Amino acid sequence: MFVEARKRAPRQIIIDLDATDAPVHGEQEGRFFHGYYDCYCYLPLYIFCGRHLLAAKLRPANIDAAAGSVEELDRVVRQIRRRWPRVRILVRGDSGFARDELMAWCEANGVDFVLGLAQNVRLIAKIESELARAEAKSRRSGRSERCFKDFRWTTVSNSWSRRRRVVAKAEWTSGEANPRFIVTSLKRGECQARHLYEKIYCARGDMENRIKECQADLFADRTSTETMRANQLRLWFASMAYVLMCALRRIALDRTEFADATCGTIRLKLLKIGAVVTKSVRRIKIAMASGCPSTHVWGLAAARLAAPNVRGSPD
Repeated sequence: MFVEARKRAPRQIIIDLDATDAPVHGEQEGRFFHGYYDCYCYLPLYIFCGRHLLAAKLRPANIDAAAGSVEELDRVVRQIRRRWPRVRILVRGDSGFARDELMAWCEANGVDFVLGLAQNVRLIAKIESELARAEAKSRRSGRSERCFKDFRWTTVSNSWSRRRRVVAKAEWTSGEANPRFIVTSLKRGECQARHLYEKIYCARGDMENRIKECQADLFADRTSTETMRANQLRLWFASMAYVLMCALRRIALDRTEFADATCGTIRLKLLKIGAVVTKSVRRIKIAMASGCPSTHVWGLAAARLAAPNVRGSPD
């Protein structure tokens, strides 16, 4: 459905990876206590491209955040390239996905990546002068200040198979240092450090809004069945609901007040409304209240969905 939504192949797409918690309150198979989320939960893996959901995999919570991501990414990328063989693919993720297995797979398969990198003493020592400069600028201006540094890096334990480009943000804010790091396959000539961090990497935060839509609006966190297999099926049901809502937004609600609305807003203002439904042999008649504020949008959406060969907007 993702590739069918485009009228033509794009030059580049950005695929986002993220893990989140799905709290459980019983003795479900595969439930474990997760220290970061401070609860018993599952740890589902989500893969998005913009607003398009590409994969949702339920996993136990006693694993690394990146576990199984290479297999899922390989499956998704192969399907995309089958239709768009020349598309450039960029993978984004937080520091939980900065694993050599994932980066090596990307390098071997012509996929670029921008991943968060957990800070450590060696990395912070690498940007001491930049942090000092950011502190001095912050004290003069009274505002948060940041500097960037670009360098080659590998781990002491040789857990990385090669040296890679790291971009550091040396920031001084609220009277203290706030260093951040990312690792990438993108070259300096095609993307400078500040732009790479602020415009490309930080944009991955929008994926968290998509996960919230799945969980808060469409109940993807209702994993209350006893077995992992059944709970995966429940996650897929919620994921399919999101895919349908995304298609509704793209095809039927384009250039309306709901074009950028969340799934929850669409459910509340467009779908969960009262109407009188009359069925006959020839037609189904839906009579809505004359005071319903969404009547014109509802009618427009129905007409667009009934039109033949509709793909929706190119994005």
